[in-house]
Amino acid sequence: MRKHEEGEGQVPAAGRALGILRVLARAPGPLPAGALGRELGLPRSSVYHLLTVMIEQGFVTHLPEERRYGLGVAAFEIGSAYSRQEPLQRLSRLVLSRLVDTVGHTAHLGVLHGREVLYLIEERAHGRPPLVTDVGVRLPSELTASGRAMLASLPDAQVRALFPSKDAFVRPGGSGPSSLSEVRRRLVEVRRAGFAVETDEVTPGFSSVAVAVLDHNGHPVAAVAVTYPGETVGDQARDKLVGSVQAAAAALERRLHGGGSRHEAGKMSRPARTRR
Repeated sequence: MRKHEEGEGQVPAAGRALGILRVLARAPGPLPAGALGRELGLPRSSVYHLLTVMIEQGFVTHLPEERRYGLGVAAFEIGSAYSRQEPLQRLSRLVLSRLVDTVGHTAHLGVLHGREVLYLIEERAHGRPPLVTDVGVRLPSELTASGRAMLASLPDAQVRALFPSKDAFVRPGGSGPSSLSEVRRRLVEVRRAGFAVETDEVTPGFSSVAVAVLDHNGHPVAAVAVTYPGETVGDQARDKLVGSVQAAAAALERRLHGGGSRHEAGKMSRPARTRR
């Protein structure tokens, strides 16, 4: 009985320690203990106790001159291990494979890399031609459905930082947005619809729909997209396609979070008629 009681007492402490890590990871720099306590709703004494243990384990670093706390080397090591193990790709393959079986078109998984989209997975549908969005390819985020879906989930200040001047825009063949205001208009449409579209801007004759995959903080970690020959898919079929992509993004969020999805919680719009 004693062991059971001790285990119950350790669970809240573990959750609070993870909460500190999350707050520090979101912050632009080290934070004072008081700010951590206010953010998490914890008394100062509890915060100091947790910080002491986390410093001993290397997850937090104390900056005495600044009276602030930042992420430690152990937190960096875990982040590096995450990258080495490629869990995002591993968790995504089955989801994308099922999506391709459902829609009969090629599906992709992309992540933001600066102001570009880096494609990590391509699940090609049977009989479909190879596309420019192959694994390892980088494309301007503002031109692609995947990029727009992720950009729409970022704060306006971060979007502005990614596109500080007209020199930041790439317009092959004269297509695509050429200003920050034009990007913002498109992102408003994406947020309203709950998905992003792209037609003929990457490959003539092909269209894409994409939905962002969000972490616990609502930050885009990836985007699920499907590319199809534009003229072969009518409005009704396109709406059904959007619903399948949204369902795939929700499934991937469940796999990443080990729980619910923001899409299923009603925080993303339902499929709507695609506007070109």
